[in-house]
Amino acid sequence: MDGGMPPIPQAPIAVSERAAKRILRITAGEPDGTVLRVSVSGGGCSGFQYGFDLTRERADDDLVIERDGATVVIDPVSIEYMAGSEIDFVDSLIGQSFQIRNPNATASCGCGTSFSL
Repeated sequence: MDGGMPPIPQAPIAVSERAAKRILRITAGEPDGTVLRVSVSGGGCSGFQYGFDLTRERADDDLVIERDGATVVIDPVSIEYMAGSEIDFVDSLIGQSFQIRNPNATASCGCGTSFSL
């Protein structure tokens, strides 16, 4: 035993059943191996913004989340901002969109695509 502290586990990132169904519908018409990449970048009206892209590329250090046959990948930098979040798909009066329920966000915009910490 080295007596050191164990690493603090990061809170998992979840994908809702609605989001998984929508991802499957979107990727059904795409080439095999297409996944949804979720990312966080600077910008947006609240300081950070989420990005949603279809891709066939994966990096060795990506977090891979699978649910009901749907696959989401997230890069290591974005994981830090999204720990404990849930990726959901919402069909509302203002339209259909993927939304992130992020417990780390202190503020977010009305459309749910940007946030601040």
